[in-house]
Amino acid sequence: MTLSHAAKEMGKWCDGITGVEGSSGYLALVVFTAVGWLWINDSLPFQTNGATKQQTEEEEEEETPDPPRNFTIKQLRNFDGTVDERTDEKKPVYLSVNGTVFDVSNGRDFYGPGGPYEVFAGRECGAALATMSFDEKLLDDVSACEKLGVGDRNELENWMEKFEHYRCYPIKGKLVPDDKLPNPDRIMTMEELEKYDGNLQDVPEEFVGYGAVPIYVGAGNKVFDVSFGGVPMYGKDGPYQKFAGKDVSRALALMSFDPKDLENTDVSDLEEKKIKVLKDWINTFETKKGYPVVGKLGKQDLE
Repeated sequence: MTLSHAAKEMGKWCDGITGVEGSSGYLALVVFTAVGWLWINDSLPFQTNGATKQQTEEEEEEETPDPPRNFTIKQLRNFDGTVDERTDEKKPVYLSVNGTVFDVSNGRDFYGPGGPYEVFAGRECGAALATMSFDEKLLDDVSACEKLGVGDRNELENWMEKFEHYRCYPIKGKLVPDDKLPNPDRIMTMEELEKYDGNLQDVPEEFVGYGAVPIYVGAGNKVFDVSFGGVPMYGKDGPYQKFAGKDVSRALALMSFDPKDLENTDVSDLEEKKIKVLKDWINTFETKKGYPVVGKLGKQDLE
């Protein structure tokens, strides 16, 4: 059947349905007009290259990387690829090479549970990779990379290049060894606390090896560095940035963003139920989130 013959048959069918001679032309005009309106108003379910608008938006969201963060040794151990008991889903697989934390989840068969390099999952393994050793003594020791000989040092750099440029494993942040963290017993003034409010652009020189600017939040008598996983929440333009650089004990206890609660640090007038809320927040920061304690506020500890 030729194209012209098919068009005539379609015309006869339209005329028979509508009872109006030549109705196929009007139908075509309506269809083209509707399509044109949808295209102009960006409402078509398809776009160029065969991608739907929804798919394009989802891809753009997926391509937005998380901001770099800091990791403690303990936090990194959680990213070992095992099944999360709370969600029944597999955890990501991260590892650190000379303090740089990579997401090697795409290499799960090698670094995840059951893989030949599973011992490196959730660990600092730069020196071990450079020397092709599985010795436990070389794991979680960033300083061991500094003690490598010339040949092993070149091998370490080869691994770094392989991960970043050949395997294209995403860099998630930096591993900060425990001995590089501030003294948790130092007493901090409000002026010192306010310096780390999430607005700093560059990591201060004294924070060697950090991948993100420190962000401090005071709660109870403790000061937490929430840059160890909380940058999207407490960093610049984050929903909780109002808490950054402040003692927010009262605001946390009252679950409040009220400016007067953010400025008032006294909780002595609050009932026990509210104090418990504050204690729960402190437990979440310290235990569940693993934010390191980097100082004290010189107040009495909550009982």
